[in-house]
Amino acid sequence: MAEPVRETVEGDGYAVGHLDGLGEGWGFRKVRKGLGVTAFGVNAIVMPPGYAAGRHKHEKQEELYFVHRGRIAIEFGDGSEHVLDEGGMAWVAPDTVRRIRNLDESADSVYLAVGAADGYVGRDGVEVEGENPRPPA
Repeated sequence: MAEPVRETVEGDGYAVGHLDGLGEGWGFRKVRKGLGVTAFGVNAIVMPPGYAAGRHKHEKQEELYFVHRGRIAIEFGDGSEHVLDEGGMAWVAPDTVRRIRNLDESADSVYLAVGAADGYVGRDGVEVEGENPRPPA
């Protein structure tokens, strides 16, 4: 079995990488640039312990947040706040004010922010002729 990927590897129609290969320390890791994504924006954000980002919104782009590691709070413009732990997700409309903070006072939190404005394509999967689906594990 191959070793886990730590640096970006590009192939014919794909790229694989690792968070650690996209930068160091706190802040934005440019996943879009690092993997060559063109259809949507995507960044990994590494937040230091106890850090709170500023409030923001967007003109056109909706966003999806996914917590990879840690525990964050996402606060919305209506005053509500929701806690997301590892595996937690939140969708946010463009004009909705949001603010994210790391609830852990001793460890980094890492989340992905994915954004786009072009809409859903629909189910467009096509089976490859001669291939059988893999049975569930």
